[in-house]
Amino acid sequence: MTISERWLLPDGIEEILPPQAARIEALRRALLDEYRVWGYDLLQPPSAEYLESLLTGVGHDLDLLTFKITDQRSGRLMGISADRTQQVARMDAHSIPKIGVARYCYCGEVLHTKATHLLSSRSPMQIGAELYGYSGLDSEVEIVSLMLSSLQSAGLKQITVDLGHVGIYHALVAETELIASQQTELYGLLRLRALPELQQWLAAVDMAEEHKAIFLKLPAMAGSLDDLELWVEEFAEAPKAVLAALQTLKSIALAIRQAFPEVRIHFDLAELRNFNYHTGLVFSAFVPGFGQPVARGGRYDHTGEVFGRSRPATGFSSDLKILAALVVSDWAETPGILAPASNDPALAGVIRSLRAQGERIIQLFSEQPESDELGCDRVLVQDNGQWHIQLISQNGQV
Repeated sequence: MTISERWLLPDGIEEILPPQAARIEALRRALLDEYRVWGYDLLQPPSAEYLESLLTGVGHDLDLLTFKITDQRSGRLMGISADRTQQVARMDAHSIPKIGVARYCYCGEVLHTKATHLLSSRSPMQIGAELYGYSGLDSEVEIVSLMLSSLQSAGLKQITVDLGHVGIYHALVAETELIASQQTELYGLLRLRALPELQQWLAAVDMAEEHKAIFLKLPAMAGSLDDLELWVEEFAEAPKAVLAALQTLKSIALAIRQAFPEVRIHFDLAELRNFNYHTGLVFSAFVPGFGQPVARGGRYDHTGEVFGRSRPATGFSSDLKILAALVVSDWAETPGILAPASNDPALAGVIRSLRAQGERIIQLFSEQPESDELGCDRVLVQDNGQWHIQLISQNGQV
C-alpha cells in the first residue's frame, strides 16, 4: 500500500474539517436547545447492539443498511446502528418506563452499508425527536411543528412539508385477498412509483377490478388541500379507515397552516417508507435546490411491542451534516484574539477572563513565526503595563 492509498477513505465516509466541524457542532447545540425548550429530554443510544434487539420488528431495508459485526466476548452478532428509532423504542420500553407521555431527543452518527440516495452520506449524523405515550392528533401536530420550528431555527427557508398516511394503503390492501408476498410486491412497486411495472403487475394478479383501479390511481394522488377534498369524494365507498386517514391529514394540514403560514403544504397518498414500521402519518420536509428530504418522520405505534411494551409513538429525524451544508452562508466562525508569547501573570489573568466571557484566545509560542493562519482579527498588546485589545490591520500590523 502506497502512502497516498493510506489517505483514502471508504466511499460515502467523510472526514469533517474546520470550519465545517465547528459549524455542525454549533447547529447541533442550537437544535438540541430547541428540543429542550419544547420539553424533549436528551438521550444517547449506543452505537452498537445485539442484532436481536437492533433489528427485531423492523423492515428488510433497515437490515440491509446495517453493518454486522461479531462480539468477541460473547460470539453473538451485533449491528452498528443505522437508525435510532428502534433503539429509542427499546429504551422507552425497558430503560425509561414512564407511565405517561415521554419526549426524547438525540444526536449521533449512524452508519449505513450503502448510501440511501445520491446526496447522502454513509455516516449521517442523525438528529431527531420522538414522542411516546400519546396517540391523539395533538402529538402529530406537535412533532411536525417541532420539525418545522427547528428547521427554521437552522436557517432554512421556503420549506415544503409533504404529508401522507400509510394507513390508506393498509386499509385498501386489507380489502383484497393478496397473500403476504403479493402485498410486499405491491408495497415495493408503489413505494418506488414504478408505474409501468405496477400496471403490468396489477394486470396479472387476481384482484377485483375496482381495487386495481384504486391502486393505479394512488401514485397520482398528490396535490393541495383542494385536491384532498376531491379524493375524499373518490374514496366515498372505501373502508372507513381510509376516510379517517384523510380527515387526519386535513386536520394536521390546517393546524400547520395556522402555525406556519409561510410553509407550503403538499399531500402524497402513495408516500410509503423504506423501513416499513410506520403505522399512520408520514411526513417529509423539502427546501429548494435539494432533491431529497431535509427531515422526515411519522407515526410508528407498537414499535416497542417486541420489547414487551407497546406504546403510541411519533417522531422525526434529519442528517445534521446536510442541514449544516445547506445553511453554510448563514454561519461563520467568530474571529479570535491573538495573544503574544509571554509569561506575564497579568496577561495570563486577562486571557482567563476573556475566555470565561466566551472569547476565542490563541496564544503564540515563543518561537512561532507565523500568525496569519490563526483566524484572529484582534491582538492583545501591552501599554503602560496594562493589556489591551486592538484590531489587527490587513497587513498584520497593529
